[in-house]
Amino acid sequence: DPYYRFNDVMYRWISLDNWTYSRTFRTPFDIGKWQKVNLVFEGVDTVAQILINNITLGRTDNMFNRYSFDITSMIKEINFVEVRFLSAVSYAAEQSRCHKAYSIPPACPPPVQKGECHANFIRKEQCSFSWDWGPSFPTQGIWRDVRIEAYNHYHLIYFSLTSFFAKSAEQWSLEIESVFDVVGSKPIEGLVTVNIPKLQTKQTFNVKLQPGEGSIVLHVNINKSSTVEVWWPNGHGKQTGYNMTTTFIMEAGYQIEKFSKAYFRTVELVQEPIPGSPGLSFYFRINGRPIFFKGSNWIPADSFQDKVTYDTLWLLLKSAADVNMNALRVWGGGVYEQDEFYDICDEMGIMIWQDFMFACALYPTDQNYLESVRAEVSHQVKRLKSHPSIILWSGNNENEAAIASNWFSIPYAEREVYINDYVMLYVKNIREIVLTEDKSRPFIASSPTNGLKSVKEGWVSQNPYDTHYGDTHFYDYSSDCWNWTVYPKTRFASEYGFQSWPSFSTIEKVSSTEDWSYTSNFSLHRQHHENGNDQMLQQIGYHFKLPQSTDPIKKFKDMIYLTQVMQAQCVKTETEFYRFSQSEIIKGEGHTMGALYWQLNDIWQAPSWASLEYGGKWKLLHYFAQSFFAPLLPVAYEDKGVLYIYGVSDLHENHKLTLRVVVHAWSSLEPVCSFAKDHVIVKAQSAVPIYKESVSDLLGRCRNCTRRSCVITFWLEGEGGLQSPTNQHFLSSLKDAEGLEKTQLSASVSQRDDIYVFILHTTAVAPFVSLDVGSIKGRFSDNGFLMTEEKKVVEFYPWELTSVEELEKSLTLTSLVDVV
Repeated sequence: DPYYRFNDVMYRWISLDNWTYSRTFRTPFDIGKWQKVNLVFEGVDTVAQILINNITLGRTDNMFNRYSFDITSMIKEINFVEVRFLSAVSYAAEQSRCHKAYSIPPACPPPVQKGECHANFIRKEQCSFSWDWGPSFPTQGIWRDVRIEAYNHYHLIYFSLTSFFAKSAEQWSLEIESVFDVVGSKPIEGLVTVNIPKLQTKQTFNVKLQPGEGSIVLHVNINKSSTVEVWWPNGHGKQTGYNMTTTFIMEAGYQIEKFSKAYFRTVELVQEPIPGSPGLSFYFRINGRPIFFKGSNWIPADSFQDKVTYDTLWLLLKSAADVNMNALRVWGGGVYEQDEFYDICDEMGIMIWQDFMFACALYPTDQNYLESVRAEVSHQVKRLKSHPSIILWSGNNENEAAIASNWFSIPYAEREVYINDYVMLYVKNIREIVLTEDKSRPFIASSPTNGLKSVKEGWVSQNPYDTHYGDTHFYDYSSDCWNWTVYPKTRFASEYGFQSWPSFSTIEKVSSTEDWSYTSNFSLHRQHHENGNDQMLQQIGYHFKLPQSTDPIKKFKDMIYLTQVMQAQCVKTETEFYRFSQSEIIKGEGHTMGALYWQLNDIWQAPSWASLEYGGKWKLLHYFAQSFFAPLLPVAYEDKGVLYIYGVSDLHENHKLTLRVVVHAWSSLEPVCSFAKDHVIVKAQSAVPIYKESVSDLLGRCRNCTRRSCVITFWLEGEGGLQSPTNQHFLSSLKDAEGLEKTQLSASVSQRDDIYVFILHTTAVAPFVSLDVGSIKGRFSDNGFLMTEEKKVVEFYPWELTSVEELEKSLTLTSLVDVV
C-alpha cells in the first residue's frame, strides 16, 4: 500500500522515472464501413506522446483536457497502441528552467510537506506534488476513460443544457448546446426534436451543420400552462429534474437520441450596499431566495483517482447532506471532479462552488500554456455546465491574496509583471471563455476576493481579506478558539478550520506498533503542516488536561480523542459565530451568509482539517456539524459577562417557539434548575437575539452554581414536534470544571431491521461521550455529546454487513473523564 508508513518517500523513484503504457488490440468492427475513426482520451495524466502502430498521433500536456486523435488512416485489424509518459516532476522542472525572463514562485513546497517542486508549471492536480494535508504522489497514467469512436456523417461530441427564467414574461426556457463533428465536405441538414413530456413541451427545429467541428444552440420555451418545479438546495425544497429526450434526424438518415435531465433554477451572486455598513454584501440568491451556505471544502478523495469509485463519492456526499450541508467548494488545488460527483450533488441538493484548478501559486502565461488552459476551461465548462448544483465558477484559490499580501516576497518594482500575468490568465482568458460558454451562473476571479471591489482595483485588491467585501479565508491556531471575538465578522466565510488526528482504527491500517505515539517519527512524518502537532496541543491545553497515562498506546488514543474534541468544539464555536452574524451589522460588519469550513474529506490517513477520515469514517467534528448546521438552532455566546442566546433559522416561515434552558451541575444527573421562555419569535431565514441575562444573575437563580461547577444546556421547541438540537454553553474551561466524576459508561446493543440500537447508561454527567466501533463501516445518529441523563439511545447505521456480536466486541466508549 503506497499509504503504508513511509512509503510516500520510499516510492518517490516511481515519479522520477518515465513510464510507457502499451497494448495490442484487435479492431472489433469492419474498418472499411466507417468514414471516421477517433482515439479519444477523456483524461491523460499528464505529459505523454501517443502512438498507434508506431505513428505519433500527438502529445498531451494537460491532465484536465480531453484529447481526440484522428486514426482513420492508421487503424488496422491488429493494432499496437502506446502512451509514452514523461516524469511530471522532470517536466515541471524543465518548464521552469525554460522560463528564463523571470521566476514564477513558489519554486518548492515547504520541506515539512516532503513534496516536489514547480507544480505551477504543469497542468496537473497541484496537490499531487504534496500539500499541507497530503502526500506527494505525482502519478503518470490514463486517469479517465479511453475509447475508440467510429462514425459516418456526423457525431455528437458535447451536449449541454442550461435553464433561464425571464422575469418579465414569467417564462422558463432552456438553452441546449450541441457540439458536432461533421464528416465530409458538405453541410448536412435535418430536424431536432426536444421533448419534455411532464412539462407538455415539445419543439422541433430545422438545423444545418457545417463541415468539421461546430456547435448549434437551440432555445426551448417551456409550456406556460405547465407548472415548473424548481431545483432547490438541500433543506430548502425538492431537487426536481425532468426527463428530456432530444432526437436528431439528419438527411443522412442516421438518428441520434439523447436522454437527459432538465433542471430549473436561477442563481444570482448579490453584491449590493448594506445600510449602516461600508462595503457590499456577498450572498447567493437561488430561485430568488437568499440562501445561507452551510458546508465545507472538497479535496480529492484519493491520491490515486482510479480508486475513487461511485460508492466512495456517494458515501462522502451523503455524509455531507446528512449533516445539513447544502454547499461544497471544489477546491482549486485538486481536480475537476468526475461526472458522477456532480450527478450526486444534483440529486442531493448540494450546491457547488467550482474553482478552476489553480492554487496558492503564481502561474506562467506564455502562449503554449495559455492555449492549453483555454482548451481545458472550454472543455470543463462544456462538460459541467448542465449541472444545477454548480452555482459559481471561481478562477483560483488564494492567488489574488498571494499577490496582495506578497507571500512570495516580490520586490515592489516587479509586482506589475505578476499582476499583468494574473489578469491575463484569470480575466482575459479564463473569464472570457466562461462568460462566452456559460451565461447561466456567476464568475469570480479568486477566493478569497473582494468581489466587485477587486474588479474595480484592477482584479487585485489591496486586502482581499477585507470583511466588508466578498469572501474570506481565516485561520488562527494560537488564539483560544472558544473566544468568538477573534473571528472575522465577514460577509462569507469560505475557508476556516482546525486540525485533528483521525481515529486509531484509521491510523492502525497504515502503521506499526512503534508508530503509536504522538511524538513518533511516523506522527511527525504524517503531519505536513508546520508545527501542526504542537498547535493542536496548545489549543487542547487552553481547555483540557493533557493525557498523562503511562500506557503509551492509551496515551496515544487519548491524544487522538482530545484532538477530535478540540477540533469539533473549535469549528462549532466559529461556525455558530458565522451563523448568528447573518442578520446583524455591528461596527459596520456582519450579514455573514456562508460558512464553509476547511475541509470535508481526506486524501490519506493523516492529521488534517477534515471532518471525514480517509475511508469515510465520521470524526467528532462531523457529528457536531449535524447540530451546528441544523435548520433551527439556538446559539449562545458571552460578552462582558452577559449571556446572549440567538435563534438561528433556515426555515421559510416565522415560528413562535419556546426556549428551554436547563442548568446542570457537573456533579449530578439531576438538573440544578430549569426555566422556559415562551412566545419566542424566531424569524424565517435569519438570526435574532431571543434571550439575554448576566451569567451571575443566572447562576444566582440556580442554587450554589458557579462557573466551574455548572454547565448550561438549551433548545427550542414548537408546535407539531418542531425541535432544535440541544446546545450547550460551557461557563469555564473543562480542565477547571469542579465536580466532574469518573463515570461508569455502559452500552447494550440490539438490532432493529437494518440498523443497530445502542442504549447507553451513565452514572454521572459525562462530557464528550464518544462511541467508536473501530473499523466497522457505518455511522452513529449522534456522537461526542454531553450526557446529562442516566440513559441515552443512539442508533448505528451500518455501511456494510455487521452483527450485534461484532459491534459489541469492537465498541469503545470514551468520555472526557476517561482521559487521565
